[in-house]
Amino acid sequence: MSANTSGSSLPSRIASLVHAHFDALPTRSKPTISPDGSREWIPMTGIVAVKGENTPSEILTCISVTTGAKCLSASHIPRCRGLVLHDCHAEILAIRAFNYWLLTECNSVLSREKQVPNDHDTSTKVSVSPFIQRRRIEDDADSICKSPTEWPPFELQPDINLYMYCTCAPCGDASMELCMAAQEDATPWEVLQQEGPLPKSQDAEVSGTETLLDGRAHFSLLGVVRRKPARMDAESTRSKSCSDKLALRQVSSLLSCETSHLVTPTKNAYLTGLILPEDEISQVGCDRSFGENGRMQALSGRYWPNETNFKEITPGYRFRPFQVLSVPSDEVAMLWPFAKPKSVPCPAISLEQEGDPSTSGAKSKKSRPGNVSAVWILAPSYHHPSAMTMDTGSKSVPTLCRSKTGLYETIINGVKQGNRASSPGARGASSLSRAKLWALFREIAPTSVSRIYQTDVSPAKSPADAPEIKDPHVNTVQHYMPDISTYQDFKNPSSLEDPLQIRMQAIGDAKLVLKGWMPNSGDESWGLDVLVDPKKRKR
Repeated sequence: MSANTSGSSLPSRIASLVHAHFDALPTRSKPTISPDGSREWIPMTGIVAVKGENTPSEILTCISVTTGAKCLSASHIPRCRGLVLHDCHAEILAIRAFNYWLLTECNSVLSREKQVPNDHDTSTKVSVSPFIQRRRIEDDADSICKSPTEWPPFELQPDINLYMYCTCAPCGDASMELCMAAQEDATPWEVLQQEGPLPKSQDAEVSGTETLLDGRAHFSLLGVVRRKPARMDAESTRSKSCSDKLALRQVSSLLSCETSHLVTPTKNAYLTGLILPEDEISQVGCDRSFGENGRMQALSGRYWPNETNFKEITPGYRFRPFQVLSVPSDEVAMLWPFAKPKSVPCPAISLEQEGDPSTSGAKSKKSRPGNVSAVWILAPSYHHPSAMTMDTGSKSVPTLCRSKTGLYETIINGVKQGNRASSPGARGASSLSRAKLWALFREIAPTSVSRIYQTDVSPAKSPADAPEIKDPHVNTVQHYMPDISTYQDFKNPSSLEDPLQIRMQAIGDAKLVLKGWMPNSGDESWGLDVLVDPKKRKR
């Protein structure tokens, strides 16, 4: 944590806090600088919670720090089985890391409540978390705060604001002007008349939608959904750009499908601000990509659920644009030696020319993107010996910049360092992978809120096997979460009463407005048995 003892701006204090945490990481998690002068660059992202903003007691807490610039090709996705991360760009890892932390924070509160067995009125308990609290439900029928259900049971503390700091602009639409300016000729590329329309995609989510654009192609087309950039000789991906994914989060909030079952989407579950170095901000691009009058303007004033008495103070989904804030570039330059070099223009050259010394500057030859992703996440506020135990890497990094470590990982190609993405297994799966996050959620929620759920995550264990629970919250979650066997069933519930249905509706409407959103499908038809060691399974 960092108290408000500096006279510098809030964005600068947030940036300094994130950099301090990264600097304290072990060397193996950082880009390399070789003796011959060749070096690696990598984007970094941090999520910081600001408690009591603009008050004398303002406190900044770094929730997560992540680095990364890689993602998987489309053909690799069906082989992942929930064990390999599809997208390791720093911004996306940071959001997954935030949701991992939020799950552990919910578990922290539940564990602490177990220590007060005689107090059954959870609404009157003093929260042990400075970040989340039991959801407050108004009993007055005329109150605009009244919610149609008491589930999800948690909400973020009302004095918490969430900020994301990035060392470079998000790839995709928000950075297209920056990409154009980096060319030898900054004039937007024109689509030649003989080229005709872009090819149609047969598997697009919306019939007739144009195919997903490459990250840096078709500069003349702005405000459209793009795929992650990749090397010219690499197979294309279907991972949407960070600009597009952040725009979608302006509707769905930072909450994932797992945390949405436990935490209600209040206003402060959305990003308050995106912080970038000043030379990484194209105001035109950011306004178009994220702004209230930009490409998502059609969602302004929409609410999910669509209730006639829905008010600003009521929890629910809506389009909530975040601020784009700047940090002086000279400050970032002093803090971050791993930025992508900008001194050499980025001419549009062919793959054959790429290796020709006559077409490449000396400096550009000495830099390359790093393939190592670092993940650090804050520990939960309260830890009890009976809480879940797993390999979190915290033993190797027990604290970081005076913050207790909840998770520390080094990831290469979507799996933990030392493992192969081509043959994924539970041992090499990151704690941020689909399978591990779903398992963590099932540890916390499906059969008990008054006690910690059993540690066996096998799908064979179902709510029907559990003893009768009298906690009304437990009955609610059991009602909304029938026993399911695959991740696809969990992420796409069929029951209209499932809380995720509202989230799915909001996301679906946002994707229609963004246009051209193609699903990165093929990694859904698996169950939690993928986390069982095959050797142990035979016993």
